[in-house]
Amino acid sequence: MTKSELIEQLSVVNTMLSKKEAELVINTIFDSISDALIDGDRVEIRGFGSFTIRERDAREARNPKSGDLVKIPPKKTPFFKTGKELRERVNNGAC
Repeated sequence: MTKSELIEQLSVVNTMLSKKEAELVINTIFDSISDALIDGDRVEIRGFGSFTIRERDAREARNPKSGDLVKIPPKKTPFFKTGKELRERVNNGAC
């Protein structure tokens, strides 16, 4: 499901929301999660999962084309861990 499909689904299920309002709701949720992660916070949505930031150390790797050694700087990457309820719903096919 894409973001636009999610917006469409929200506006269909919730007839009180126009498509524009549904888009605002989805963008607000995504922006809030992004802002929290940027600030280094953990975002937990009970029954769904949690978003955290994992820090990756600097390392050396090889360029597969030339074989040259390349230094890769440290970086932060978002990480999502599914919640128990979501995991069980997916495994049981009961969505």
